[in-house]
Amino acid sequence: MTVRRFTKRYETPGKVASAARHHAWLAEHARPLRLPVLTVVGPTSLTYEWIDGRSARPEDLLTLAGLLGDAHGAAWTSDLRPAALNTPHRFQDGTVFGDYVGPRQTALRRRLEQGYLPDWVALQAMLALLEKTTEGPTAFYKDSNPRNFIITEAGDVYTVDTDDLTLAPMAYDLAKLIATLILTYGPLPTESVNASLQAYNEAAGRHDARLGATDRERLDDFLALHAVLTAPYAGRNGYRHSGAPHPYPGGSA
Repeated sequence: MTVRRFTKRYETPGKVASAARHHAWLAEHARPLRLPVLTVVGPTSLTYEWIDGRSARPEDLLTLAGLLGDAHGAAWTSDLRPAALNTPHRFQDGTVFGDYVGPRQTALRRRLEQGYLPDWVALQAMLALLEKTTEGPTAFYKDSNPRNFIITEAGDVYTVDTDDLTLAPMAYDLAKLIATLILTYGPLPTESVNASLQAYNEAAGRHDARLGATDRERLDDFLALHAVLTAPYAGRNGYRHSGAPHPYPGGSA
């Protein structure tokens, strides 16, 4: 019998090492997530077991929200309890686990250069919003867009793509999932978004009550950040719809 594999190629050995390191960290510290087995680490590629299934859809949001809350709670309990959102964490081999603030400050300034923010005032507003969200317990961010979940015919959920991993506040990655579901499938009912936040909080809060305290205002702050940060990808990767409105007058894209 032929065993199917999936091979992902990278530009440099450093990017290979980073993605493999992220996979290992998630497997150890975010055990509620089911990851495809990493079978081969090559000089410029990673090979995984093949998973048959489909990408996430809006009807999966409640399940995925609970999964993310459970995974973030597990990671906080296992490794991220002492981590600060504005300071890089470190993996066991000493390499840097990117912080929440620095990469997003850089990305927001880049959005101004690219024309996705209208002016310096808008940039300062977004940087202030980013700073506002830099509080509370620390989770991780791994880009939870619909393509990064594979749901099998039996209903098992696999999480794929470990290229990007940084620190983030609780529920920030849930907001990324919501934002990208909207970009892919169109607006979601308010009731669905609220129910997903409740499911996330309940799952995270089972690890520690402090982890299940994200309210809708804070989720909306995350959605506003994602609206700007994902703006360059409109029309690509299946993002066919308009996302959440920008949080400043005159915002576009």
